[in-house]
Amino acid sequence: MSRVLIVDDDPQLLRALRINLVARHHDVQVATTGADALQLAAVHLPDLVLLDLGLPDLDGVDVIHGLRGWTDVPIIVLSGRSGGPDKVAALDAGADDYVTKPFGVEELLARMRAVARRGSGAEGGDPVVRFGDLSIDLVNRTVTGPTSDGAAGVDAEPIHLTPTEWHVLEVFLRQPGALLSQRYLLGKVWGAAYLNQPANLRLYVSQLRRKLEPDPDRPRHLVTEPGMGYRFRP
Repeated sequence: MSRVLIVDDDPQLLRALRINLVARHHDVQVATTGADALQLAAVHLPDLVLLDLGLPDLDGVDVIHGLRGWTDVPIIVLSGRSGGPDKVAALDAGADDYVTKPFGVEELLARMRAVARRGSGAEGGDPVVRFGDLSIDLVNRTVTGPTSDGAAGVDAEPIHLTPTEWHVLEVFLRQPGALLSQRYLLGKVWGAAYLNQPANLRLYVSQLRRKLEPDPDRPRHLVTEPGMGYRFRP
C-alpha cells in the first residue's frame, strides 16, 4: 500500500479518484488548495502526489517548486491545460509526468506504476550508501572517503560536491544497476528544456568521477554505456 496525496479543487474528481485508489489499497489524503497540499505533504510524507495546476490559491507549478525544495516524491500533474508551455513549465519545475484531463483511470494507474518504478531506488532504503571506499549520507548530504585505517567513515575527510553534482549523484544512487539514458538524466536534473544538451551531463559526470572514482579514467561505479547512457554500479 502506498500513500497518495491528491491535490485538486474539483470535488467530483477528488471523490472518484479517492474511491478508485482506496479500492486498490492506497492510503489517500486529499487537498483542495496548494497551501494545504504543502502542509499535508510535510506531515504525511506521501509516496506519490497527483496535482492539478489550476488551484484557487497557488498555481500548481508553485506547489511543485515548494515540494522540490525538500522532497523527490514522484509528482504526476493532472490538468485541463493541454498547451505545450504548461507541460514544459510543470516538467521543468520537477513534475515526473503530465496527464491531460479528461483521462481514464486505467491510464492514470499505469502512469502511477511507471513513476513508482522509476523512483524505487535508494530513496526508500538506507540513507547512507557505501560504494568503494566512500560513505554517502543522503540525508545530511555528505560524502566521506576512507579513514586512516582504510575504512569509509565519519572521521574521514569530507568530499565537497556542488548542488548540481549532488542532484546528478542522487539520481544514480536511487537506481543502482539501472541503465539511465542521457535524456532521462538531463530531464531529471535540468528539466525538459535541456534534453538536447548532453554536454551538461558529460561535464558533471566527469566532475563526479574525478571526486569519487579511484581512477577517473577507468571508472568502476559511474560507468558509460556507449550509445545508450550511464549506469551506477555500487
